[in-house]
Amino acid sequence: MAASSNRIMLGPLVAAIDQGTSSTRFLVFNAKTAELLSHHQVEIQQSFPKEGWVEEDPKEILQSVYECMDRTCEKLTQLNIDISNIKAIGVTNQRETTLVWDKETGEPLYNAIVWLDLRTQSTVERLINKTPGRNKNHLKHKTGLPISTYFSAVKLRWLMDNVDEVHKAVLSHRAMFGTIDSWLIWCLTGGKKGGVHCTDVTNASRTMLFNIHTMDWDPDLCNYGTGCFLLRNTGSKPVMSDHGLLTTVAYKLGRDKPACYALEGSVAIAGAVVRWLKDNLGIIQTSTELEKLAASVGTSYGCYFVPAFSGLYAPYWEPSARGIICGLTQFTNKSHLAFAALEAVCFQTREILDAMNQDSGIPLNQLQVDGGMTSNRLLMQLQADILCIPVVKPSMPETTALGAAMAAGAAEGVSVWSLSPEDLTEVTSEKFEPQINPEGNATCIILTAVSSEQQCKN
Repeated sequence: MAASSNRIMLGPLVAAIDQGTSSTRFLVFNAKTAELLSHHQVEIQQSFPKEGWVEEDPKEILQSVYECMDRTCEKLTQLNIDISNIKAIGVTNQRETTLVWDKETGEPLYNAIVWLDLRTQSTVERLINKTPGRNKNHLKHKTGLPISTYFSAVKLRWLMDNVDEVHKAVLSHRAMFGTIDSWLIWCLTGGKKGGVHCTDVTNASRTMLFNIHTMDWDPDLCNYGTGCFLLRNTGSKPVMSDHGLLTTVAYKLGRDKPACYALEGSVAIAGAVVRWLKDNLGIIQTSTELEKLAASVGTSYGCYFVPAFSGLYAPYWEPSARGIICGLTQFTNKSHLAFAALEAVCFQTREILDAMNQDSGIPLNQLQVDGGMTSNRLLMQLQADILCIPVVKPSMPETTALGAAMAAGAAEGVSVWSLSPEDLTEVTSEKFEPQINPEGNATCIILTAVSSEQQCKN
């Protein structure tokens, strides 16, 4: 009772589950100040059964959420913060990653197929061949998406065609399909004992089964059975890209609220290139070593790296492409390769930004960033130099989780977090200004890198 009386009363708290490709986090925020009070993170193991295949264990993902929730609540209790003040939990997740489970047993029927998995290439080719003119953009007028291995529908088709347990469960009406958010919410709300099977429009819009204009599942579409993402808010009307970008639903904050749309460019391998250097090549032991290694030389010395491990995503959409490292000389060492890996992330971002500027007709004057890679200051400066615009990094990098928490806290029936502009807390940030001549060196290195990427594509 004494301990209870000493608890710190902070008003309403809101939590977020951030389930990403490589890790899971649970974070708790003060709904009045947006202050991050506590969090915990657990890494997720990936398996690669065959070349191009990427899977994760749904039960491990669920267990990681439980562990993160338990540990975060323990930390809050140690800080004398009353966890009963957590009024809502938002979910942000790796999109497109697909799984099917048995609604009667609650057991997954196969591993989750991760968004960058390439096993569905033959399915995609078969679908494209059935379209008039063999057009990969045949469904774009409804979905905003090209027909690609990236999206959930073709992964579901593969599961139904190749996994007996899934096929049988579909025939007996026991199969439940979902992205990671659906799996977690179903389990956390009761599972086989009445769990809620749902998703939101942002995840639905990445399945290739959802009509982004009607904001509903499309009957016609439903009858064929650690990345880097750059989004630009286009308002209440979807803008169709002519330059290889996706048209997607950015958010919809309430049943009767309008949807807001975005143009999006997706890079399959960004932060994952760090993991590849660590796990596959052994060049570094920890992610933090990459910045020191790259900074020790300050240049790639003409070495260029296109990490197309899962093909090229926006703006090329070429799943058959493979990675390339070029410009090697006898002088090249692991430090130059580390620098080239950071440049690779920046060059891919530059291509997407150029496409967005062409589609919108309004050049972006700064880039706001978040996520784990933003702790790499060298990368942030390189990004500003290659884009030739400032890069703005918030002091609290967990803005994805913060956004999910804000949406949950503002939800109807919760209403503990106001989204009115006058009520929002100003977020402190750091700005990285370009330090090279945009008409000179940047143009040269971008052309060299794009030439390398075209070689990879061809």
